[in-house]
Amino acid sequence: MARRAETIELAVLGLLHETPMHGYELRKRLNLMLGWGRVLSYGSLYPALKKMLRKHLIEEEAQTVTPVTRRPRIVYQLTPAGEREFTQLMSEVGPMAWEDDNFDIRFAFFGRTDMEIRLRVLEGRRSRLQERLDRVQRELAMTQKEVDSYARELQRHGVESVEREVRWLSSLIDAERNPKPANDERATGRRGLGNDDDVRDEADVSRTAPQYGTRKGAAHSSQEDEK
Repeated sequence: MARRAETIELAVLGLLHETPMHGYELRKRLNLMLGWGRVLSYGSLYPALKKMLRKHLIEEEAQTVTPVTRRPRIVYQLTPAGEREFTQLMSEVGPMAWEDDNFDIRFAFFGRTDMEIRLRVLEGRRSRLQERLDRVQRELAMTQKEVDSYARELQRHGVESVEREVRWLSSLIDAERNPKPANDERATGRRGLGNDDDVRDEADVSRTAPQYGTRKGAAHSSQEDEK
């Protein structure tokens, strides 16, 4: 639970770093960012916001009464302390940066970090997944005769999902190390890593497919109204 709260806090800091938002908009953006497998309720969001208010990372401002609710709309925005906290969190390159709970959020805000940090996080993530993949493949080789065809198919699908993410990470790392010249970017309509549609399409597939050895419960091995 503590790790999930930290993930929500980082995501909120990143979104408010872009622009102030009210609670409903924050929740909508967070759910898009976290993905369909981790839907965020107001019961999780508002305690996190209250905690961040107590830590003076964010502040709230009441806007004009709306015709629909006839109540002031509370808008949240970063404080200077919140901006410093976000910068500090995004500069960390230890294992927490590439673990399952945090990597997606860190990646969503990669545009706020420099190339060295991005490379270290991407390489850390790829290395961690490769370790898991190697271990899972060894285990599968030993248990093939002990499971039925459906279990084998699920395991195979999970392994392929991890392999797909490893390839995606490798392509991102290569793009960071070998950025396209400006002329090539204009000719192709791409502007490097952040707008590479082919790379992101493959990433979307890997995010939505069940994964073996990654994410919570991977392959069985690993809204309300606005308040």
